[in-house]
Amino acid sequence: MAKIIDHGTWQLTPADEGLHEPGSEVLWNESYYFDFAAPDGSVAGYVRLGLYPNWDRAWYWACVTGKDRPLVLVADNDAPLPKPGTTDVRTGAYEATQTIAEPFGPVRIGLDGEGAVLPDPTAAYGGTSGAETTRLRFDLRWDTVSGVYPYKDIPRYEIPCTVSGTVTVGDETLAVDAPGERDHSWGERDWWKTSWLWSSGRLGDGTFFHGMQANIGFAIPWPSFLVPPGGEIAHRDGFSAETRFAADELPESSHLRVPGVPMTATPLAFAPVAVVSPDGRTARFPRALCRFEAEDGRTGHGWTEWHQPPGWQDHGWSYLAEGGAR
Repeated sequence: MAKIIDHGTWQLTPADEGLHEPGSEVLWNESYYFDFAAPDGSVAGYVRLGLYPNWDRAWYWACVTGKDRPLVLVADNDAPLPKPGTTDVRTGAYEATQTIAEPFGPVRIGLDGEGAVLPDPTAAYGGTSGAETTRLRFDLRWDTVSGVYPYKDIPRYEIPCTVSGTVTVGDETLAVDAPGERDHSWGERDWWKTSWLWSSGRLGDGTFFHGMQANIGFAIPWPSFLVPPGGEIAHRDGFSAETRFAADELPESSHLRVPGVPMTATPLAFAPVAVVSPDGRTARFPRALCRFEAEDGRTGHGWTEWHQPPGWQDHGWSYLAEGGAR
């Protein structure tokens, strides 16, 4: 079993790879993420399964994009909950499967369905109904690279991975051999309350990195880790970030203070979604394939997200320069 970094106030166990007993909150959520990005940024994608058992729905998102590719997206925020004890989602438009072979070990992700083709990714904010569609298929495997990183105080963990298999878009089949990451979290998650930045990727020399910062009004040692080439995962809590936003509120760049490897993240291809709360509030979730440029000259690719709930501009974001969205 992969090594677990133990530096938190809760104890991660192999059983936590499975599903958890829901809490009583309407917005209690269990979430699995899987992403990948080719070393040259030519193709990238992610899958997210979010389960809201007390809201009687699942969110299922899957996409493929790249620095010279249009976004192909499945974004279903009203999917049926999987059958008890499973994480498979089946609708009239797609079938999605998720198999964890062993705790903290290999995971296989399957998808076969119709994805919306969005040359303008921000069209996803208005929903994908009426967009051109194409067949989207995943047959992918995530393999753990060096260990498991649990967050310090909340039930969430991240796993750096290599990703292999195939993605089919229409008549085109792409071989995937790329770095990536997967994560799993559970508990109440109110997407319409707090904004955040989350980022992960791999540099050209093989170094994996991860960092996350929520905008809660004060600074804390936000979680991050590094995995040196061929080495073990090492936590480096103390992450922070500053972002420049464009007039359309999409991020233009972020300075990521990953302890030991400060860098800049520049979006190359967006894969956003919008989510509506039970009482009708809308949050935007611009997630993007990014190019990372470390201050020491190393470069790489991966994913960054800048969550934008209602009023996010007043949530204490750090801005790189005046003139961006405030």
